[in-house]
Parts: sequence; C-alpha cells; structure tokens
Amino acid sequence: MSSPIAENLFTWPSPDPQLIAGRHVETGKLVFPFPSGPQAGQFEPFGLSRHGVLWSYTVQRFPPKSPPYLGQSDPKRFKPFAIGYVELPGEIIVETRIETDALEALHIGQAMRLAIVAMVDAQPSEDAPLIYAFTPVGAPV
Repeated sequence: MSSPIAENLFTWPSPDPQLIAGRHVETGKLVFPFPSGPQAGQFEPFGLSRHGVLWSYTVQRFPPKSPPYLGQSDPKRFKPFAIGYVELPGEIIVETRIETDALEALHIGQAMRLAIVAMVDAQPSEDAPLIYAFTPVGAPV
C-alpha cells in the first residue's frame, strides 16, 4: 500500500485530504510545508483549503536530467507536465505539480483542487510514494 512521500505533508489516508501547513503560534503566519527541527515547536498544524486558483505555471516539455528524475529522462517514456503555484485564498500560495491531460487548456485564475497522486518513477508500482498535486476543477482525478 502506498504512503505519503514525507510525514506531515498532507492528511492521509483521508477521503478529503488536506495539506498540512504550520501556523506560527505568536504571529499566525502560515508556512508550508509544516516546519521540522527546532522551529517546529513555534508552529501548530493548520489544514489548508483543498481549493484554490492557478496563480502561475509552466509546462516542462523536455525530459529533465537523470538522476534524480528516474524514468522521466527516457524520451520514449517522457510525458510533458505542468508545475506551478496555486493560491489558496486567504491562506498561502503553494508550489505544486499540476495534474492534467489538457495542458493547452490551463490558464491563470483557473479553479483548482487538491489531488493525491502516485509519484512518477521509472518503475510504477502499487507502492509508489504519494505526493500532492492540484488538478483543474471538473477534471477527473
């Protein structure tokens, strides 16, 4: 069974997962991901909204170098993908992978929702680590 790529990144398992931010106990400032190490004690967990708007993005149209991008560096297996920033209104802007098969339909201001997906790797498997991504509202997850 798959599990999150890192602890305290998002709630899992959950029918309605949320990214876990840290809210500074004195200032209320939000940071994502939740801090680790000595500063973690200055923050409390804060579940971020599952919905936001596409703030900025780009499309990776060529294979990145390998390592560390296993599998993605093989031109025969490479599939262009989008990465960007999603604004969670009133909270924070999150850097994210954008899951969609309609790259040409992406646009700034587009409604987005959180999705938990398997990490792309050279050897996809049932126990591939889970990562968060955002997908356009209305697109299948």
